[in-house]
Amino acid sequence: MTATENGPEVPRGLARHDVPEPLRNDVRLLGELLGRVLRESGGEDLLADVERLRELTIRSHAEPDGEALAQAESLVAGFEPARAEQVARAFTCYFHLANLAEEYHRVRVLHERESRLAPHELAPDDSLPAAYQQLADEIGEDGARERLRSLEFRPVFTAHPTEARRRAVARSIRRIAELVAERDALHLGGTTLAENERRLLAEIDTLWRTSPLRAAKPTVVDEVATVLSIVDSTLADVLPTVYRRLDDWLLGDQAGTTAPVVTPFARLGTWIGGDRDGNPNVTAEVTRAAAVLASEHALAALEASAVRAAGGLTLDGVGTPASSELSALWQRQRALSEQLTARVAADAPNEPHRRALLVIVERVAATRRRDADLAYAGPDELEAELLVVQRSLVQAGAPRAAYGDLQRLLWQVRTFGFHLAELEVRQHSQVHAAALADIEAHGVDGDLAPQTLEVLDTFRALGTVQRRFGEAAARRYIVSFTQSAEHLAAVYRLAEHAFGGAEHAPVIDAIPLFETFADLQASVDILEEALTHPRVQERLAANGRRVEVMLGYSDSSKDVGPVSATLALDDAQRRIAQWAQRHDIVLTLFHGRGGALGRGGGPANRAVLAQPPGSVDGRFKLTEQGEVIFARYGDPDIATRHIEQVAAATLLAGAPSVEQRNDEAAQRFAGLAARLDAASRERFHALVRSEGFPAWFAQVTPLEEVGLLPIGSRPARRGLSVSSLDDLRAIPWVFSWSQARINLAGWFGLGTALAAVGDLDELRTAYERWPLFATIIDNVEMSLAKTDERIAARYLALGDRDDLAGMVLEEMRLTREWVLATTDSTAVLSRRRILGRAVQLRSPYVDALSLLQLRALRALRTSEAGDVVDEPRRLMLLSVNGVAAGLQNTG
Repeated sequence: MTATENGPEVPRGLARHDVPEPLRNDVRLLGELLGRVLRESGGEDLLADVERLRELTIRSHAEPDGEALAQAESLVAGFEPARAEQVARAFTCYFHLANLAEEYHRVRVLHERESRLAPHELAPDDSLPAAYQQLADEIGEDGARERLRSLEFRPVFTAHPTEARRRAVARSIRRIAELVAERDALHLGGTTLAENERRLLAEIDTLWRTSPLRAAKPTVVDEVATVLSIVDSTLADVLPTVYRRLDDWLLGDQAGTTAPVVTPFARLGTWIGGDRDGNPNVTAEVTRAAAVLASEHALAALEASAVRAAGGLTLDGVGTPASSELSALWQRQRALSEQLTARVAADAPNEPHRRALLVIVERVAATRRRDADLAYAGPDELEAELLVVQRSLVQAGAPRAAYGDLQRLLWQVRTFGFHLAELEVRQHSQVHAAALADIEAHGVDGDLAPQTLEVLDTFRALGTVQRRFGEAAARRYIVSFTQSAEHLAAVYRLAEHAFGGAEHAPVIDAIPLFETFADLQASVDILEEALTHPRVQERLAANGRRVEVMLGYSDSSKDVGPVSATLALDDAQRRIAQWAQRHDIVLTLFHGRGGALGRGGGPANRAVLAQPPGSVDGRFKLTEQGEVIFARYGDPDIATRHIEQVAAATLLAGAPSVEQRNDEAAQRFAGLAARLDAASRERFHALVRSEGFPAWFAQVTPLEEVGLLPIGSRPARRGLSVSSLDDLRAIPWVFSWSQARINLAGWFGLGTALAAVGDLDELRTAYERWPLFATIIDNVEMSLAKTDERIAARYLALGDRDDLAGMVLEEMRLTREWVLATTDSTAVLSRRRILGRAVQLRSPYVDALSLLQLRALRALRTSEAGDVVDEPRRLMLLSVNGVAAGLQNTG
């Protein structure tokens, strides 16, 4: 692809979003190199077709008459099938390159911003030091330290049935990003610059030639491996880095010479291998395999860190003598293996601290190999030995050695244990009910249904994981569609059946998941009743009265629409927090947020600060899904920034000023909330409850085709046909609307609701003073920025319901009008320069892929029985990957 002399062509209407020169240069370079690769691979004709389509879609945004878009559509219609696929892949490659350039520019900006700060200056307003300082100003230093000690951030990684990017593609993108960064870091010139460009061309050529489509759906274990690659490449190092950065700021000149203030506050969780709700591919055996694989990665990371720490402890025993405690540890190590300790003593003569740590390295390796003679019983034993080494160094007057790489290793042990991430199980309440009925009818040893046997084996797998890796490795059991306290009690009853009694069952915390509007309304009553259950009372007594409650953003949004769902979730959080206070319960609310706006997506740190008083209280847990995992955690600098932002917001959410602001706003705007709720829900139901809506939805979006994508182990539906939306998974519901450039799941109903209120002064006041409302408006604005009425109308025309199509387009216009009026803006995202630039510069390129997808959909929709549809179906699937890359959010 080509660019103008001044960088990529920018439509006149987008000039307000000026592109920074370094980013412009990166995009221009990558675009030119991709153009060379296309020319080499497909000849001048391929490049000419790509360029012609690109120019037309760019021009269409500057010309309101629609002629350029019509010409682009005509051009796409005339492509031979093979050429259409090549063009789709070319635009997809471009998006991958543009995305990595923007990601790297974010890193560049972060580095430049930090380079302007003195070591102990406050970072930006949303940083951990700034949050801590504000909290200390409000509640005092002692109170702030206590809040910091109890801080918890729990990201839970989940497989995404619409994660459209192959792991091979992700690896290729990462290699290209490293080469782009190399051009900055090394200030390349001459032959070195030429070599960098040659390697870039080779990698872009590989990206172009790598099929964007998987040959088959990934297995659950494949999905586990994909997420573990993120831990290996970034998180193993990023989390101790986050702790170190805050500790350095808190301790100032004392940093590195005294014990750290910061205790690890991040704990990883995962549903991959444990979430069997609607996914028959997750079996008890898969759960066991997932836990073993995660442990292997955890132990490998700890071993590597221990080797690094040992390499820096070359302190001789004369100047840094061993404490009596360390000498005693060495004797215990000798008793474990004379052969090992003799070899280590020869390698580290007169280096007592390094000697002990080298044995620790071997014991961690033995734990990974399951060598019983040397293996640690658990992470507590490893931590105890590391602390012996650390205390000895401090006693010998070497605190910098004690609190350097050794402290980093200790933080990793406390963060990851031997299990890396807690494996959480999820199952549907009705599956439990059916299993209990089966057992009651036939006895636990009777002729049980396969599903019942699998349910029982799941509990046995939990027990296996706990016995091998400890209680912290797997004890949370989420119950989907919890609609009564009995649904929680069923978990404990089934565990008792699986183990022949409660005394033999593993430790389990049954966690309710409230998903639908009705379930959210009934949540407190269900929790109140659950408190009377003996097993729940036992767990409260054992765990310090800690209770976790999960809230589902996706199904509630599909149930009543995005506005009513957001308000219902806020109300439920408020009532659940008050319930917890009444019962002296330490509450953690688990937010089932997705990356897309229809699933509670949007900036997590802003969402945290908008929560009701008492609902966060220093603990924040959320799902991190699919492509969001790579976006937030794929790059070390971006991962560091994300974790610090969310942790800062979690810490600050309990500040008196924040809680008072949110509480006063909720009271002040309660009437407005009620009006928004009623009007938006009525409008949403008028659409989705229309006769024939489910079939029409499947006709005007690529819903059915999404189910054909080999991009996730989970089915798109729980089993019903498209004649019912009730059992359609919320993720493909959101994904399908975003692919059609409509994004209906993120905004439908808001325009009608704002118009029903009608008082612009009141709406603007609410936007200024009510954080929850501001979050709704800002998220909808972002969602609208990724819609396109011209493209959307073409998708809607695939159906035969002008009434429904008209309702969607009318609401889109109304929502855009009232959001702009409420924010006092002239254009969508005009006040958010960086995001606006990213979205609007991509839009013309996404248009090209949307036109290719429309071509494929029309062919599929008009095909007769017996027609060969392989070519349009393949184009369809290729375009799905490209649109997902261009919009940078799927489901």
